[in-house]
Amino acid sequence: MEYIIIFIAAVFVNNIVLSQFLGICPFLGVSKKIDTAIGMGMAVTFVLTIATIVTFLIQKYVLDVFGLGYLQTIVFILIIASLVQMVEIVLKKVSPSLYQALGVFLPLITTNCAILGVAILVIQKEYNLIQSIVYAISTAIGFALALIIFAGIREQLARTNVPPAMQGRPIALVTAGLLAMAFMGFSGIV
Repeated sequence: MEYIIIFIAAVFVNNIVLSQFLGICPFLGVSKKIDTAIGMGMAVTFVLTIATIVTFLIQKYVLDVFGLGYLQTIVFILIIASLVQMVEIVLKKVSPSLYQALGVFLPLITTNCAILGVAILVIQKEYNLIQSIVYAISTAIGFALALIIFAGIREQLARTNVPPAMQGRPIALVTAGLLAMAFMGFSGIV
């Protein structure tokens, strides 16, 4: 039951993008097409899950053991950057079309504060390894869900007659705000 609560809270109630406002750059930048949003969601899910596992183990078995907790942020950033490079190399070989579609946004995963935020949050919340993995996967699913829904809405907005003053970023920000309010409706669940 504990894992279900972590899952529901991470995906819907405390959505990393819509509630905690982490990962806004890729959320706004990659959300113009559903295909790109799905690819970015999968890449973030993979990197977030692996980064959380690796950073958790490094924190517990290296930084805490040797009293190097003050190096947490630097070490976590280096781990995340390495994992993103690995994902980039794999995508380039396995799916060149997805690699081209993500383009400049793939390196954004390196600076995606949602990934670093989750790595730090699992330590702050004092989760064990299994709870950390559930939280990381759930957060990534929540990120991908918000990104895909937002991309779908933006694709529909591209087909409508939006006033010139609201075209582009303004309507995207208003839509993101409305989507965040919609997700707030889940706050009574957990």
